[in-house]
Amino acid sequence: MTIPPSIYEYIDRNSNSFIQRLAKAVAIPSVSGDAAYRQHVLAMAKFLVTELESLGVNVKTTELGTQNLDGQELPLPPAILGTLGSDPKKKTILLYAHYDVQPALVTDGWDTDPFVLTPDPKTGRLYGRGATDDKGPLLGWINVLEAHVKLGVELPVNLKFCFEGMEESGSEGLDDLIKAEAGPGKYFHGVDAVCISDNYWLNDRTPCLTYGLRGLSYFGIVVAGPARDLHSGVFGNMVHEPMTDLVTLLSKLVKPSGEILIPGLDELVAPLTEEEKARYDVLDYSIADVEQSVGAAVALSSDKATALMGRMRYPSLSIHGIEGAFYGTGAKTVIPAKVTGKFSIRLVPNMTPDNIRDLVVNYIKEEFKKLGSKNKLEVIDLHGGKPWVADPNHWNYVAARKATEAIYKKTPDYTREGGSIPVTLTFAEALGVNVLLLPMGRGDDGAHSTNEKLDTSNYIEGTKLLGTYLWEVAAAA
Repeated sequence: MTIPPSIYEYIDRNSNSFIQRLAKAVAIPSVSGDAAYRQHVLAMAKFLVTELESLGVNVKTTELGTQNLDGQELPLPPAILGTLGSDPKKKTILLYAHYDVQPALVTDGWDTDPFVLTPDPKTGRLYGRGATDDKGPLLGWINVLEAHVKLGVELPVNLKFCFEGMEESGSEGLDDLIKAEAGPGKYFHGVDAVCISDNYWLNDRTPCLTYGLRGLSYFGIVVAGPARDLHSGVFGNMVHEPMTDLVTLLSKLVKPSGEILIPGLDELVAPLTEEEKARYDVLDYSIADVEQSVGAAVALSSDKATALMGRMRYPSLSIHGIEGAFYGTGAKTVIPAKVTGKFSIRLVPNMTPDNIRDLVVNYIKEEFKKLGSKNKLEVIDLHGGKPWVADPNHWNYVAARKATEAIYKKTPDYTREGGSIPVTLTFAEALGVNVLLLPMGRGDDGAHSTNEKLDTSNYIEGTKLLGTYLWEVAAAA
C-alpha cells in the first residue's frame, strides 16, 4: 500500500494556500505563559476547531480547569480532541501537537514582526513565532487531511487528534486528561501508536527520527529583603542587597564549562555503554553545525560525539533570567527589594523531577546560609517533566523511516533530543504504545529564539512526509 501520487501533486499545487494557512495561525499570538495573551490562545483553539471540522473531523474541546497566572484566575486553554475514522481493520494513530507559543517581541531582537509570517524570497525561509514550533507541523496534518478530502482519497488509517495550548508552560492539565481517557471505552482507547511532530533535524540537511527526549525541572530562586526598592547612593554598602545574594547563588549552580555543581545529580545519570556511544559517532553532525545553528563559535567541545552527548544524554543546567531587576536602557541606580532568578535542569534517565527536587532545594539553601545574609530565601519548583526513551525498531519507526526515505531520498539519523515534551512520556505510560517523534523543521530553525523560521521546503515536503508516514503505517506488519 503506497500513497497515491495525486496527494503529492495536490500538496504542490496548493503550497501557497498552505503558507497562507500558516500565516493566519502565526498572526494569532497564542502565548500561553502570559495572562495578557490568554484570549489569543483561546482564539487559536477556535481557529483549529474550525479547520478540523471543515475537513470532517469529529471535534470535541475539553476544558482542563483554571490556573492562577500573574495574579489572575484564568481558564486553561482547552485540549482539542478529534476523531476521523473508526474502521476496525485499520490501525489507529494518535497525532499530538500544540498550538501555544513562546513569548516574542520585536524589541527582543527580531528583524521582523514575530506575529506576521514573513517570507524571505532569497532563502525560502518563513519567519514568525510558532512557524516551526509548533504551528507549521500541526498545520501539516491539516494540509494532509485537506489533500485526501478534496481528492476523495480514503485515509489508510484511523486518526485521533490531541492538540493542546499549554505545552510551552508545562502542559498543565493535560496529563490528568490523558490518564482519565486511557481506559476501555474512553477517548484514547484503541490507539495503536502515537506520532508527534514537535522536534527538529540535527542540522539543515539530514532528516532524523527521534526516540528520546530529556526531561525538565524549572526552578525559581526568590531573594527578598527591603520593603521597597532602594536608592544605591543612600543605602549601598549599608544593607544586604537581594541582587548580590541572588547573583552569588546563581554562580554556584553551574560552571562555564557546563559542569553542574549540585552534588548528587551525576549519580542519577544512567551509565553510557559502548553501543550507545557508537551511535553518536555515526550521526551526520559536526561542530560546524553547532556554530551555524547558534551563529558563533561557542561550542563547549571540539569533539562531535561529546557535543551530541551533552545535548542528548547528559543533563544540563541553564540560567534564564532575573525577574524584578532593572533591565531597561539607561543607568538606573536602584537596589531591587525582591528578585527571582530562574533556571532549569534538563533531565536524562534515570533522573526525574521528584528525585532531584530535594537535592536542588537543599543545596541552594545551604549555599545561602554561607552568605550570612539577612535577606529571605525561597526556592520554587515551577514545573517539570520526566525524560523519555522509546524503541526505535518498532513498526512505527520503520514506517517513519520508509516515509523519510521516500520523500528525502535519505536514511534518517536516529537521535535523542535535548528538549522536553513532557506529554510524550505520559502517552507512552498511560496508553502503553510506541511514541514516535517525526520532525518537520531543521536544526537551525531557532525555536524559542528570535527570528524563528521554517523553510518553505520543509513545510511542503514535510507535509508530504506526514502523509506518506500514514500510508507506510497502514502497510506495516
